[in-house]
Amino acid sequence: MPRKEHTARAALIGLGMVSKTYGEAFRNSERVTLESAFAPSLDSRERFICAFPDVCDRLADSVQTIADDPNVDFVIVTTPPNARREIVGKLASAGKPILMEKPVERTLEAASELVELCEELNTPLGIVLQHRARPAARSLRERMDDLGPLVAAEVAVPWWRPQSYYDEPGRGTYARDGGGVLISQAIHTLDLLLSLSGPVAEVTAMCSTTALHSMEAEDFVVAGLTFANGAIGSLFASTASFPGTGESITLHCQNGSARLAAGVLRLDMHDGRSEEIGDTAGSGAGVDPMAFTSDWHQTVIEDFAEAIAHDRPPLVTGREALGVHALITAIETAGRNGKRVTLNGARHV
Repeated sequence: MPRKEHTARAALIGLGMVSKTYGEAFRNSERVTLESAFAPSLDSRERFICAFPDVCDRLADSVQTIADDPNVDFVIVTTPPNARREIVGKLASAGKPILMEKPVERTLEAASELVELCEELNTPLGIVLQHRARPAARSLRERMDDLGPLVAAEVAVPWWRPQSYYDEPGRGTYARDGGGVLISQAIHTLDLLLSLSGPVAEVTAMCSTTALHSMEAEDFVVAGLTFANGAIGSLFASTASFPGTGESITLHCQNGSARLAAGVLRLDMHDGRSEEIGDTAGSGAGVDPMAFTSDWHQTVIEDFAEAIAHDRPPLVTGREALGVHALITAIETAGRNGKRVTLNGARHV
């Protein structure tokens, strides 16, 4: 099958579970092509090229090869968080713009160092937090002025992962992933919340691991939130909520309430008007972590390509992504010490 002409050329580093989503996103894109791909595992490289021969017909033999390739306009990094530092260093030193899967790194400190490295080398860094690309989420962002100031928020991430998910070496550990349900699953919903609500000022929390999982990090979190504007909120996040249902954000505002759940936005205004926008969509809440459309990743990829071309920030910059890292760190800290934690800017104190 002949390759289509595209306006931007990307490389993909990391060919694990999420690579299928990226392959489908490139297959459907008319604006970006996949120039090459690399993973340390030869088996992973061969599986990917067999699955997407019409998308990527060239495998790279190293990260440095991609960094040195003049035909690559930007690089997507999907490796586990503990493998990021060296890769980002090589790409940033070569001046390659980087679009990276969440989280930025395992800890707020390490994430900040990567962001600062890219800023020092003037290398664009975008983070794939694709829930912001959902049509219903974009519609809600456009309607926030109509809803008025936020008064209260309810956030729920009642997901499920079987023990087999955590049996993969390193998964759910601090050394590889940086934690459990907060940094690996709820990070998407928390980032979307912050983009709508503004920053959180204080948190209280309980973080624990249920008897349903044998893992190092948490699979069950409840937290109380106080936003910078004085609004209050609650968070529930778990991967022990069998069989798993879609995450939701409910915002109670001065003029009405908005509920964003499973790709559908419901608006109920105090003056009696109601509106429903969007279509139901999966998000990987249940036993299959990849049970979601590639459309949102495609939107993020194409936005990043356009951002580079027009010298503007991408949908989520590395610097902006530190906000959700700071919130997660604060929740974890509050859960450990049982005390209220105050956030200050992108860092907790």
